[in-house]
Amino acid sequence: MSTVYIGLGSNLDNPAQQLQGAVDSLKSLPETKFILASSLFSSKPMGPQDQPDYMNAVVCIETELSPLALLDQLQAIELAFGRVRKDERWGARVLDLDILLIDDLVIENERLTVPHYGMKVREFVIYPLAQINPELVLPDGSNVTQLQEKIDDNGLIIVGELR
Repeated sequence: MSTVYIGLGSNLDNPAQQLQGAVDSLKSLPETKFILASSLFSSKPMGPQDQPDYMNAVVCIETELSPLALLDQLQAIELAFGRVRKDERWGARVLDLDILLIDDLVIENERLTVPHYGMKVREFVIYPLAQINPELVLPDGSNVTQLQEKIDDNGLIIVGELR
C-alpha cells in the first residue's frame, strides 16, 4: 500500500459540497483506504482575482493503485463533477484533485509530476498538509511544519470540516 496525499480545491457551484462529494468518491475508490481529511480552508484565488475564493483541503489515502491508475481515477471523479479542462491555468473550477505526494516517490512524466510541482509555496496545500501530518517529510528532506513556518497564510482560514 502506498500512502498518498491529495489536494482538493473548488470555487464554483457550492465548493464545500463539491469537496465533500469528492471525499465521498475517494472513499469508494477500488483498492484504496481513506485515512484522513484536513479541515476545509478558504483561500484567495492563486491566479486571476476576478473569480470566487477557493475552498481547499488535503486528504490522505492508502492505495494499491499505481500512480497513473490513481491519476485516471481522480480525473474521472473531476469529470463526473463537471470539471472542464481549459488552457487557462488557475482559473475557476468546480473541482480540482491533485496528487501531492506518493510515499517518497519522485515521478516526472508527461502526465504526472510527484511531488506536485508547486506545493511547497502554496499555503492552501502546506497548511492543510501540516494539519493532518505535521511530521511529514517530503522526498527532498524538507519538513512540512518548517515549510508552514516560512510561508505566509495569505488570509487562509478554516471554514469547516469534511466527513
